[in-house]
Amino acid sequence: MRFVHATLPQRVVFASGGSPEAVAEEVSLLGAQRVMLIASERAAAVADPIAARLPVVRRHEEVVMHVPVEVAGRARTAAAAAEAEVVVTVGGGSATGLGKAVALTTGLPVVAVPTTYAGSEATNVWGLTESGTKTTGVDDKVLPRSIVYDAELLTSLPADMSVASGLNALAHCVDSMWGPRADPIDQALAGEGIRALAAGLPVVAADGGAIEGIEQTLYGAYLAAAAFASAGSGLHHKICHVLGGMFDLPHAQTHAVVLPHVLAFNAPSAPEAERRIAAAFGTATAVEGLAALRAEVGAPRALKDYGMPEEGITKAVAPIMAALPAGNPAPVTEENLTALLRAAWEGERR
Repeated sequence: MRFVHATLPQRVVFASGGSPEAVAEEVSLLGAQRVMLIASERAAAVADPIAARLPVVRRHEEVVMHVPVEVAGRARTAAAAAEAEVVVTVGGGSATGLGKAVALTTGLPVVAVPTTYAGSEATNVWGLTESGTKTTGVDDKVLPRSIVYDAELLTSLPADMSVASGLNALAHCVDSMWGPRADPIDQALAGEGIRALAAGLPVVAADGGAIEGIEQTLYGAYLAAAAFASAGSGLHHKICHVLGGMFDLPHAQTHAVVLPHVLAFNAPSAPEAERRIAAAFGTATAVEGLAALRAEVGAPRALKDYGMPEEGITKAVAPIMAALPAGNPAPVTEENLTALLRAAWEGERR
């Protein structure tokens, strides 16, 4: 057994019902006196109690999916004008992503308070979109110094969004089984993440206010992201980043739709990873386990339902081929990639 595993330095706080106090404590530990709070107008209700406990010098509401470069530029300018010493993000992956964009050029520390299961808060990966192309990179400056998970903040998340976001987290687990830097520690974290997500998501889908279900799903989403940060982006994420940037598709739903097709594509060529995924689901095969979970929670099915045009299938092939990760278990060709994209576009059952 030979591998090198890097564990990212980060405080993780689970505090159901206690996020205002917990965030204030994390900011205090950083010695910061001037807070830039990033939260969209839609997230105001959950952000207000947190803001009330902080020395906020700038409240920034312009949060846009896929973090367009011009949006990032305005946030960076706002942080400088306010002489912010720390960035607190309250929201889903878009809010976290904008905080990371600020940190990337300013070096400001970030405290992330997630309100979805996106997982971006636990990675040192940043992403920016310009002219329909999403660029991602890795830089330890963007890794939030602290995460505060508060299950009560997710009780108002609509069931369909909870499902899509939770399946996005599951995609982190699956990619971590065979990502370009995947190691046994990543696979162990990802396996426990799959188990927790498979336990929590059906509860949340049936009752969005079920705290125990939310906590299990948040726990699984954190493990998924921690594994993914180490293993790196696999085929699934390369496909989704291209599609999301090119067609402005909703992030979580895109991942939820594409995941079963990538799993079915790679599983036959990665028998050990396939066995780990199946064991985490408690099913005979990985594909069977994911299919059963998707059926139980009513998962998104087709890219065409979220605005991807049919001609986009052909258009996306070349950019995805150019972004392929090293060491994907199954060989990828233009032909089999086109077939995979068409199946995801049409919503073919897997």
